[in-house]
Amino acid sequence: MYPDHTPHVPAQRAVEVHQPTPLPPVVAAPAPVVAVQPGSVPAVASIVLPDGRVVTGYAINHTQPEPVAVKPVVSRTAVNVALGGVGFLAVCGGLILLTSFIAALTAFITQLIILAAVIFGGWIAVQIFSASGHQSGTTVNIRKAVIKRNHFHS
Repeated sequence: MYPDHTPHVPAQRAVEVHQPTPLPPVVAAPAPVVAVQPGSVPAVASIVLPDGRVVTGYAINHTQPEPVAVKPVVSRTAVNVALGGVGFLAVCGGLILLTSFIAALTAFITQLIILAAVIFGGWIAVQIFSASGHQSGTTVNIRKAVIKRNHFHS
């Protein structure tokens, strides 16, 4: 409601209809003919429309799709993976040989140490238990030793 207590009624607009004006056909003067080499300018094509008009323009050559590159039977990725696997196996084989070599070298060094201990121990035993007449050092002869009350008296 408006202050004058009249209901609001929207104003109606007049509908205007516009009709397109047809254009009269244009008769163009023929273009002058100029001698041109056939390979430099594309061919001109003319089309007659159903109402009698003629449309002239250059012929459009359809673009040829680019030839699809021939894919190899086996992809490069598959070849790289296979070569990587072969290289990995070669490395693993080398690592197994390396660990075998290290184990054999450790056993050899252990045997050399044991052999040296046996030979050195035998040499010491021979030195201690030999009955040779040549002795070096001080000889102490104990005679008439008397042991009283856990004391040694000479």
